[in-house]
Amino acid sequence: MKFLNLIRWQNLVLIAFAQLVIKYALLDPFNVQTALDGWGIFWLVMATLCIAAAGNVINDIYDREADAINKPHKCTVGSFITENTANYLYIVLNMIGVGIGFYVSHRVGKSPFFTLFVVISALLYLYSSYLKGILLVGNSVISVLVASSILIVGLFELTPTLNTLNKEIQFTFFKVIANYAFFAFILNLLREIVKDMEDMEGDQKVGLVTFPIRFGISKTKVLLFGIHLIVLLTLGYYTISALYTQQMVLLYFLIFIIGPLLYIALKLPKIETKTDFHHISTAYKLVMLFGVLSLLRFKLML
Repeated sequence: MKFLNLIRWQNLVLIAFAQLVIKYALLDPFNVQTALDGWGIFWLVMATLCIAAAGNVINDIYDREADAINKPHKCTVGSFITENTANYLYIVLNMIGVGIGFYVSHRVGKSPFFTLFVVISALLYLYSSYLKGILLVGNSVISVLVASSILIVGLFELTPTLNTLNKEIQFTFFKVIANYAFFAFILNLLREIVKDMEDMEGDQKVGLVTFPIRFGISKTKVLLFGIHLIVLLTLGYYTISALYTQQMVLLYFLIFIIGPLLYIALKLPKIETKTDFHHISTAYKLVMLFGVLSLLRFKLML
């Protein structure tokens, strides 16, 4: 169980679920021309999960000192797993992930795609070792990487089969995936900033310069509320203008996406304690889950 906590198994399950839903609820039901069969998408998911798991391991290695203050009950490296074992695990997971990525890239006839896995692996290391401590840079980088776990499905599925005959439909479905990836980026960015508020004490003692440390809780809440309001208004407009003819889908968005976002908007000005910050962070993760689940609506449209 400690190993599963180390690799953040809940986050990995969400990534795998999102990638599989894109394949089997968005692309396959509409008979979109894709490059990956069942085994192909399996290996793409495995490559993504191994590299993401490696990123979680290296993050825990570098966060040991801060985590001992911020969440001592959740510390794994140094308590239940030695640092040497964690480093070995990090290397093995990366090698497996990059190796599978190399195989999948060749499988779809796009060998240069292999570099994506190398770049993502390198960015996860840089995030943990250096970028995390730079004002908003670390938050943005990790959010881009979260979004890339969604976008990579469209890249591997749609671009290898692109031709003059299917160009329009391929771009249409890639745009849908890109929109979901963009909102995954924004929601994760908001969640990362909230987590920085939760982890201020430990982060400050190890010399990190996060937004809450630099500008304080009050200004951070203003930033959060501003970005959150833009997201809420954008999704609200989309829900009303694009889904008004699909009553069940409209109801789903209002209850499970717009509703929680409204709840967070009301809560944000009042959050003060670590418990409050953790509560809002969890709420953002639930919105991301419900967002992934909303992909199932495309299959129901048939």
